[in-house]
Amino acid sequence: MRLRFGTFMAPFHPPEHSPSISLETDLQLLEHMDMLGFDEAWIGEHHSAGSEIIASPEIFIAAAAARTSNIKLGTGVVSLPYHNPLWTAERMVLLDHLTKGRVMFGVGPGALPTDAAMLGLEPSEMRPLLEEYMAIIMHLLTSDEPISYKSDRLTLKDARLHLRPYSEPLFDIAVAAVASPSGAKLAGMYGAGVLSLGATVAIGMDVLAHHWSVQEEVAEKYGQVADRSKWRLVGLMHLAESEEEARRDVEYGMEQWFSYFQNVAAFPQMAVDGGNLTEMIEFVNGGLGVVGTPDMAIAQIEALLEQSNGGFGAFMTLAHNWANPESTKKSYELFARHVMPRFQGQVDSLINAADRAQAARPALADKQLVAVDEATTRYEQEKDTVVLT
Repeated sequence: MRLRFGTFMAPFHPPEHSPSISLETDLQLLEHMDMLGFDEAWIGEHHSAGSEIIASPEIFIAAAAARTSNIKLGTGVVSLPYHNPLWTAERMVLLDHLTKGRVMFGVGPGALPTDAAMLGLEPSEMRPLLEEYMAIIMHLLTSDEPISYKSDRLTLKDARLHLRPYSEPLFDIAVAAVASPSGAKLAGMYGAGVLSLGATVAIGMDVLAHHWSVQEEVAEKYGQVADRSKWRLVGLMHLAESEEEARRDVEYGMEQWFSYFQNVAAFPQMAVDGGNLTEMIEFVNGGLGVVGTPDMAIAQIEALLEQSNGGFGAFMTLAHNWANPESTKKSYELFARHVMPRFQGQVDSLINAADRAQAARPALADKQLVAVDEATTRYEQEKDTVVLT
């Protein structure tokens, strides 16, 4: 299976940085990835805590789509409990038309409790609301029949879409999963993909294969197909020409990123360890990701493929702001140049061709020398014949 590659852009930025410059840097990174041939980018939604500063992935995607040509752009994710599902479906269909089918729809319950608290939502309410609103949205996207719904938070009366999707039959849909099986369960119910954010943390890596088994079981129950090509893993990477250079690069921002998850974001599923930069790098390189070289990245993805017990469809690097913008772009370039081709069938035939040419070189070189000598001899003979005539 040809792996796809991309990024999951929450995004993460130090609160003291200019948000306008940070957002422009994110857009420039997507332009760079588009030029390098990356397949996908997923854009987050957050409303508090100061670091993840995109409030509307749909608006950001519209801006990014105008500056890119090929890369697919997904909501990573729309936190469904925060939104009216009718208008959410309407916005996604509009984006589907504006991007000519380059949009993807990722959903989740909402990651930051500080977001939900401003809406008066308790953590225990989030996943049930996600399931209820997901059912409404899937009906709206796949049926012309109206739907009605009433709860203490929302009323819909004969709701339906007046604009049908551009994509045939529908744009990609994925459900976020970290540690619990709820995301995999919901994906199985609708034949959707899974965004395994947990591939970035130990608790998530431990349940990768379990997530897939849950999705398969639920998909079979609901008459759906669990498609591994729709399974996307998100992981931690920063690459440079050498491991030493990569370690120097992340002096720029890794400690701030770790501090955000250790002290600010009330998101224990993404717990990270490390009291100083060296410990943080070792925590990542201890099996969760890579601060190092393209060869290390290749080995990490191979390990994830084995751990998934059957493979997955795409690997997303987490856009983490560990390095400055120039080094970050270089990391993505190294990834595209050296890592992606190894999993997309683009270099094996070239390597085999080079090996065959090397093996044949001695004999062919000797023949070439003989041919040159023969040509020289013929020329001398022809020259003498012309002089004699």
